[in-house]
Amino acid sequence: MEVTFSLQKLAAYKPRQSKKSKQTLDEGLIILERGGYASKGEAGWDAVEKLALAALDQGNIEVADRCLKILSDKFPDSPRVYCLSGIRTEATESPDVVLRYYDQLLEEDSSNSAIWRRKAHVLRQMGKLDQAVEELSAMLDTFYTEVEGWLELADIYLSCQQYTYALQSLSHALLLSPQNPSYFLQYAETAYLAEDIPLALKMFLQTVDMTDDDDGDMAPSDSVPTGITLRAWFGVKLCTRKLITEPRAASSSASHTPAPTTANLSALDNLSTERLRTAYLDIKHESPPAAEGDLIAALTTLVK
Repeated sequence: MEVTFSLQKLAAYKPRQSKKSKQTLDEGLIILERGGYASKGEAGWDAVEKLALAALDQGNIEVADRCLKILSDKFPDSPRVYCLSGIRTEATESPDVVLRYYDQLLEEDSSNSAIWRRKAHVLRQMGKLDQAVEELSAMLDTFYTEVEGWLELADIYLSCQQYTYALQSLSHALLLSPQNPSYFLQYAETAYLAEDIPLALKMFLQTVDMTDDDDGDMAPSDSVPTGITLRAWFGVKLCTRKLITEPRAASSSASHTPAPTTANLSALDNLSTERLRTAYLDIKHESPPAAEGDLIAALTTLVK
């Protein structure tokens, strides 16, 4: 497993008592008891790390400690092991103890961005959002290309309804990953919450353009929108209805994004309705509601 990617996963770790983690724990225990990991090279050590995280997910501290001991003995100076040790400490120790551990690591090596993010995570869990923002901002001043750091910073601002700051953070993620449609969708949805409807519409359409399969066997108009594309078309519909029913929304764009002409707005509204009706029919296998309000309400529970 590539080291940088692995550190990013550890930095973003959140405990989840999922079926997948239970399966990983059950299957990994067999390998752990047999000692089979050592003969599998890097894949084996990666499996031990995954087992440790699965054990923490399931609250099995004993197995997590066994895995951590194995990895510490094999890789005593590994940034990944340091980060994993911090996650293990988070499971049973007080936040103050965890923060002291992370501070000590950063004093010794401030280049481990995953530790910065773990520290920010702990501060956020404590409700110290200002300090979490300070930590992430300090990290990003040094590690500007850490996309996940910008996304986490945006999420904190979003949780505080500070939409302008959230959009600023997301704009950096877009610059760093201009081919990732999920970031454009997140930006569009945040712009909608910020009531910058023309900007939101522009970004929803950009997401549609990035995810509709123009090279497929059928024309986009004949395809069924799913996943990100469906969410984007849903956003387009919300924006067009807002601009049609509340014309002042077109002139109140904080980003000064121009709204579509009346003719184009009507065409987009009709197209988004058709796309949503097609998706509803495919998901529910029944005729979609005739009224637009009912269609939007029905799709609200289906769009994920």
